[in-house]
Amino acid sequence: MSIWEVILAFVVVVLMLVALLANVLVLMCFLYSADIRKQVPGLFILNLTFCNLLMTVLNMPLTLAGIIYKSQPGGDQVCHIVGFLETFLTTNSMLSMAALSIDRWIAVVFPLSYHSKMRYRDAALILSYTWLHSVSFPIVAASLSWVGFHHLYASCTLYNKRPEDRTQFVIFTGVFHTLSFLLSLIVLCFTYLKVLKVARFHCKRIDVITMQTLVLLVDIHPSVRERCLEEQKRRRQRATKKISTFIGTFILCFAPYVITRLVELSSVAHINSHWGIISKCLAYSKAVSDPFVYSLLRHQYKKTWKDIINKILKRSSINSSALTSESHNRNILQLNE
Repeated sequence: MSIWEVILAFVVVVLMLVALLANVLVLMCFLYSADIRKQVPGLFILNLTFCNLLMTVLNMPLTLAGIIYKSQPGGDQVCHIVGFLETFLTTNSMLSMAALSIDRWIAVVFPLSYHSKMRYRDAALILSYTWLHSVSFPIVAASLSWVGFHHLYASCTLYNKRPEDRTQFVIFTGVFHTLSFLLSLIVLCFTYLKVLKVARFHCKRIDVITMQTLVLLVDIHPSVRERCLEEQKRRRQRATKKISTFIGTFILCFAPYVITRLVELSSVAHINSHWGIISKCLAYSKAVSDPFVYSLLRHQYKKTWKDIINKILKRSSINSSALTSESHNRNILQLNE
């Protein structure tokens, strides 16, 4: 193995460990907190978490084996199943992020009618469409034998070995990325930009009220005035940062891989094998960032996982103290004897 392959293998191992721990923690929060389970977006987050976990457990280890051994890990049947799941899970996670953005758009733009427009039944219908949309492409690819081990990405993924099917495979791949990556990106941009517009409008209203209050309170201390102005500035930047994170992580993680796949099919330029694996690692890194972007850094999830950790630590401290007292009592009994 070259130094590049060692580094890439190490990166995949780190991604596996962090993605596994973070997504399991999100799942634990969902199971622990009744308030999280009651919320409609929790269904989308749960679906996204399961996609990330399956990707971490099934696809990443085979990519690691592909990097190390430079050949197809396992038999053809295993590779076909993993390639099928890779296409399904990637599409499903993209559409789940689009569904979350639609939920936020309805909640912010139509707050009074949110509970009538986004119920559990509506979320279940959206998830049903997400699954049907996601499973249709790998079914077509598997039926046409367009799934296999691709050395450029060291992964079991969409791959055409027959030169006579090249035109059909190029069309299929273009349609697939258009209706998965591009469609999700358009939905994300449309919904979150609408959310940002509403957030900025409310910020302006709050800013006007704040400035009017500061003008009326002529004897206010300068430090209080400065704190109010700083909070006003942070409030304007908060929504922009969040929405930039949602859209930015999606583009940063998925765009390099999608562009590489399209350039590879167009035969415009030769693609280095190391870059192919790097683009695949960037796509895998979405399974690492999603738990933090959509769940763990939010107040409700943060409070829940802190409660879980405190509960575990308290139990361990109680058990250790019980063991210590038990051993102490035994020592006293032995001395008395």
